[in-house]
Amino acid sequence: MSDAGLPQALRPAVRTAALMENLSRYRARANRAQAVVAEGRLVRMVGLTLEAEGCQISVGGRCRIVCPGGHGVEAEVVGFSGERTFLMPVGEVSGLTPGARVVPIRHNHDVQVGDALLGRVLDGSGRPLDGRPPPRCDDHVSLNGRSVNPLSRRPIHDPLDVGVRAINGLLTVGRGQRMGLFAGSGVGKSVLLGMMTRYTTADITVVGLIGERGREVNEFVQNILGAEGLARAVVVAVPADHPPLMRLHGAMLATSIAEYFRDKGHDVLLLMDSLTRFAQAQREISLAIGEPPATKGYTPSVFAKLPQLVERAGNGDQGNGSITAFYTVLAEGDDTNDPIADAARAILDGHVVLSRRIADTGRYPAIDIESSVSRVMNDIVDPGHIQVARRFKQVYSHYQQNRDLISVGAYQRGSDPRVDEAIVLQPRLEQYLQQDMRQSVNFKESLKALDHLMETPPPPPVPEARMKQQRS
Repeated sequence: MSDAGLPQALRPAVRTAALMENLSRYRARANRAQAVVAEGRLVRMVGLTLEAEGCQISVGGRCRIVCPGGHGVEAEVVGFSGERTFLMPVGEVSGLTPGARVVPIRHNHDVQVGDALLGRVLDGSGRPLDGRPPPRCDDHVSLNGRSVNPLSRRPIHDPLDVGVRAINGLLTVGRGQRMGLFAGSGVGKSVLLGMMTRYTTADITVVGLIGERGREVNEFVQNILGAEGLARAVVVAVPADHPPLMRLHGAMLATSIAEYFRDKGHDVLLLMDSLTRFAQAQREISLAIGEPPATKGYTPSVFAKLPQLVERAGNGDQGNGSITAFYTVLAEGDDTNDPIADAARAILDGHVVLSRRIADTGRYPAIDIESSVSRVMNDIVDPGHIQVARRFKQVYSHYQQNRDLISVGAYQRGSDPRVDEAIVLQPRLEQYLQQDMRQSVNFKESLKALDHLMETPPPPPVPEARMKQQRS
């Protein structure tokens, strides 16, 4: 714009306005320009660990490894050493070549959440597995959750009906409690988990199937949840054949979804199968990048990740919602003192132990009452209930301590009145603990049956002479 025809006094103002207009145009063009990205190259691959040089990206960021022909593999930064960056692939790694371009990409750890997730089956990235279009959600939450001030958490006051008589009566669970299901392979933990999925009184159920067999995913959705249960549930499934990073993300995604519905005021039941597979996935990652093992191959970062995940469940500080969580813990070789089982027992609010010996006798659910405990039971039930449950455990324990003597006929009736009572009541105790997987027993029925069992006087013992006559 020429200022030749303008008065001398106006020319500086016009020149300034033109300069500001040009600066605004250049600024807008600069804002639209893409930032310079420092690309790297792939220099090493050992197992599932990828090493790149030249990248400038923080831990937790994502990269795309561009292979010849345009094929790309997405990976996440899990560590670094000097000039090298350690990556862990999110999907398949076939087709990678030495020197492939490693391009940082924009990625945030927010996940889409909303009511549209109900009735859906997702993978660890939130993509649908049920063949339906992706859910449209307007809200976003962090995959890593948010920290809650421990003094702001609401205390656990109300019992939760899980539909299992033995747990309702003897190991009462509170709304907002975090429990562990400790069991070896093949003793019925998945069946017990399915019973609680169907019968627990909760608004919404979030299921995380982490690192388990792929066959069990469809069976859980079709047979255990069913159409009615799936309508108020969200399933996050990451089978064992997925990379360890996706197994970690699957557990974190399920917890983030549960947190969202809790903060909306819903009572959420979170079922995680299993916490052991989550720990094993973190072990695979940490060992691959060179972290030294501490206990039975588990690295220190594993024991740091466990409480970070578990502490996100429970009662929150917003609204009246809650997350009651059940985490299955696989006791390898039926060893309940396995490092992960021992660590989980310390950070959870109680544990239910399933015994292979009990399962071999045909009694299901195979709950070992002597080894199980609910740490909040004394705070959420009345003193009468506590007293009756305690007496049940005492009578049951007396029989178990003398079981071998009783079985071989070495115990003489009348030697100990407590053992005599336990022998007479044992069939009724076993009947109380046994429950068909298709049967639901609510909290009131469980307590009523327990009161009736322990208040009714036992039948008189069979005289010793008659017992000998019957044996002969």
